[in-house]
Amino acid sequence: TCESSMGAIERWNGHRGFGPLNAKLAMDRAVELAREYGVALVDTQDDTASRYDCAGLPIEICDAAMAVDFMINLPVMKGHGQTYVTCALKNNKGVIPNTEKRRFHSLGLHKPIAHLNTVCKNDFIVVDALCGDLDYEEGGNPVVSNRLFAALDPVLCDTFVANEMGYTVDEIPYIAMAGDLGAGSTDLSAAHVRHLNPAADAGASPKPTGKARSLARYLREGSACSSCYAAATRALSRLGRGELGALPDTLCIGQDYKGRSGAVGIGQCTQGFAKSVPGCPPSATAVLDYLRKEVL
Repeated sequence: TCESSMGAIERWNGHRGFGPLNAKLAMDRAVELAREYGVALVDTQDDTASRYDCAGLPIEICDAAMAVDFMINLPVMKGHGQTYVTCALKNNKGVIPNTEKRRFHSLGLHKPIAHLNTVCKNDFIVVDALCGDLDYEEGGNPVVSNRLFAALDPVLCDTFVANEMGYTVDEIPYIAMAGDLGAGSTDLSAAHVRHLNPAADAGASPKPTGKARSLARYLREGSACSSCYAAATRALSRLGRGELGALPDTLCIGQDYKGRSGAVGIGQCTQGFAKSVPGCPPSATAVLDYLRKEVL
C-alpha cells in the first residue's frame, strides 16, 4: 500500500509480507516510476564487467557502477543468516555479476566483501532502519525502529549498525577486515554522531511477530519509542536460553516510567529505577552488556 508520494519517490507499506516478494513488487513499481519521470535504470546483471585488483583480491565489478560520478548506497539495516549483520558494506554486492556473487560464497563472504569495498566505494549512505528483520535477510521477525540514518564511511556505518544490533565488530569479521584494508574506520568512539528529529512515536507500540514476539514477554512496555524498544528486543535475542530464564519477571521500558521507581528498566525514562540501562535510545550492545554485568 502506498502511504506517501513525493513525485518520483514513494513510501510503501509491505504489511510485513514475504521479503523477496515485497522486493519484487517494489522493483516493479520503481521501474514504472523511472519510465514516468525519465530516470535511467541499469540492470547490473545485463551489464558488462571488468576485473579490478581489490587490495590483492581480483574481483569483477559491473562497468556501470564504476562509471558513476557519485555513488549513493541505500542499504536496509537487518540481520543475516550467515554474516549476522548486513548493511552498507555487504549491500555493495549489488554491483557485481551473479557469477561473482556465487564466488563470494565459495570464498566465505567476509573476505571478498571487505576487499570489494576497497575499490567500489560509497560517497553517501542512507540506511533504512524503519523495520528491519531481527536475524534473517528474507524476513519473518520484523522489528520496528522507525529510524533512518546517513553516513559517509561504510565501515563506520556498519560498526554503528553492529553496535545497534548487539554485536561487536569482532563478531562480524568483514567489518574489521574492511577497516584493516583501509576502507574506513571501526573506531566508533571517534565518530561524530548527530541525532535529528528524536523519536516522537510514544504510544504507537511495536507489534513484533515470530521470534520478536516471543521476546516481547520479557518487556513491560509503556509508551516506548520504537528505537528504544527495538534495541531491547535485539539485546534479548542475543541472550542464551539460560540467561533469558534468569532475567527478572519483566524489564520496564517506555515513557510511562518517567519519574517512577522499579527494579530494572531500559532507557533514560527509567533512570529512577534501582537498575537502569542509560541512553535515549541505548544501543542493543549497551543493553546486552548492562544486563549481563548488572542484572544476570
